Amino acid sequence: MAERNLAQALTLALDHILASDPGVLLLGEDVGVTGGVFRITDGLQDKHGADRVIDTPVAESGIVGAAFGMAVAGLRPIAEIQFLGFAYPAYDQMVSHVSRIRNRSRHRFTAPLVIRIPYGAGIGAAEHHSESTEAIFAHTPGLKVVIPSTPADAAGLLLTAAADPDPVIFLEPIRSYRRMRGEVPDPPKPVPFGEAAVRRVGSDLTLIAYGAMVPDVLDAAEHLAGAGIEAEVLDLRTLVPLDIDAVIGSVARTGRAAIIQEGHRTCGFAAELAATIQEEALYSLEAPVARVTGWDTVVPLRRAEHHYVPGVERIVAAAESVMAGS
Repeated sequence: MAERNLAQALTLALDHILASDPGVLLLGEDVGVTGGVFRITDGLQDKHGADRVIDTPVAESGIVGAAFGMAVAGLRPIAEIQFLGFAYPAYDQMVSHVSRIRNRSRHRFTAPLVIRIPYGAGIGAAEHHSESTEAIFAHTPGLKVVIPSTPADAAGLLLTAAADPDPVIFLEPIRSYRRMRGEVPDPPKPVPFGEAAVRRVGSDLTLIAYGAMVPDVLDAAEHLAGAGIEAEVLDLRTLVPLDIDAVIGSVARTGRAAIIQEGHRTCGFAAELAATIQEEALYSLEAPVARVTGWDTVVPLRRAEHHYVPGVERIVAAAESVMAGS
């Protein structure tokens, strides 16, 4: 298997998806001639044609609305929104139509649609270019929410998303696109939804993360190990469906948990996880569940970005506080 970064793994997966199913189309701003703002679709229009890799106007609601119509008509579109902060104009389409067509039509219609969206801070782009509002989509019934952290998972989860009969919000961590490399099978191997991955085995506490935060959490776990604290790192991979059995099983073994998310603290996905852990594993807990999150503010400009995004120091401090609690 060749080593690829996360961006290359996604390109590989999209190439295989296009080649294997003539009903698949890619559409979005600059996905064709330019190859996407992060070059994820680079070369795919030349290889598969402009009728299958389609440049659209700058109109996010129109992109998702058109993709929704294609999906209901029997195609399998993969739409791209350039940044998560640009997706809000299309949220009406997602919540009013895409997410509920199966229920609204009493299962007569489905929307086999993937919406790819780069998310998160870390590249100094600020504000709309750096959002981590995945909780909005996880809160919407009818949408699956996928967030890979490794190249192999990015490719495998995208294959699974493209084959799903229902809509999938596929969030890609911007700062992980070229941050690390890993072996990726060619063709990629599908990764099932709803199965978390244990990235590091530990017995003292559970660190739960997803997407761009996973590498930082692994670095924090190595730092903790130097202090004699063995942390288990659980990568959720999908928020919806959530592998609650893996979460509760890990916390039951370690007795302590900290949840790390990049997004705003209030009503973030970490809050849902903390509540679920305390509902399902209260008697296993030896200390309160901790949350390490972004702040309840707009993502700042580049020079202050490191204060917003949870880093290794904040993760380590939270873990040590959990270990000291009883």
